[in-house]
Amino acid sequence: MPAVLILSSFVAASRVGGSVQAAALERMGVRAILAPTVTFGRHPGLGAPGGGPIADVTFEGVLAGVEAAGGFEDISAMICGYFASPAQVAAAARTIEKVRRINPTAPILVDPIMGDVEAGLYVTKTVAEAIARNLVPAADIIAPNAWELARLTGRPAGDLGEVRSAVKALGAAALISSVPLGDEIGVLLASPEGEILARHPRVPNVPKGTGDLLVGLFAGALAEGISLDEALMTAVGEVAALAVGHAVEVTLERLDAERLDG
Repeated sequence: MPAVLILSSFVAASRVGGSVQAAALERMGVRAILAPTVTFGRHPGLGAPGGGPIADVTFEGVLAGVEAAGGFEDISAMICGYFASPAQVAAAARTIEKVRRINPTAPILVDPIMGDVEAGLYVTKTVAEAIARNLVPAADIIAPNAWELARLTGRPAGDLGEVRSAVKALGAAALISSVPLGDEIGVLLASPEGEILARHPRVPNVPKGTGDLLVGLFAGALAEGISLDEALMTAVGEVAALAVGHAVEVTLERLDAERLDG
């Protein structure tokens, strides 16, 4: 059975963070190994979440336990998501190095969770800086939303053209969610094989956690050996269907270099 190591949040009563990723992966038949960075009762956007951050020493101890149990040996993919302190980020960076030495073909996905267009920055500035400095350069695939992409690159990301230019500045494979497309919304996958845009009609009142779920499903598909195109289509389609309660038509479009330059 393929396994995905998740370093992110556990939220008991909201379908967000590492907890929703773990649940989705298990339904796919992929083993989820979740090392929580915080334990919350509910999403902080709903009010006081209850719970709090995992102590840095405890987080490192959990990772040491996973390693001692041989948990790094079976990893088919790894997700880095929400972090509560720079020390947690540093521990995640060391874990990436260990996983890569043991399983060099396992993709490392870094979802640089920092904020969004509605809330702005919702981690501390020091955590955001640590993620950008220590985790983004270590990723095989960077998975920010458009707002986080703009913050990481210092470039605007208000439309598809700006997003593509900002991704080019990243210099790494990327999975960009919440790409503005007028009446539609998109997810852009940029890799050495080119750029693929998945698009579907905008969904009103999108629930929290769709970005987390997207990254989890995408990582799970890669862990199962599915191609990038199929992984993108599967992940976007399932997330869109969950948001509206029924199947949603998703269109895939392969973009060419001329459109970016022109």
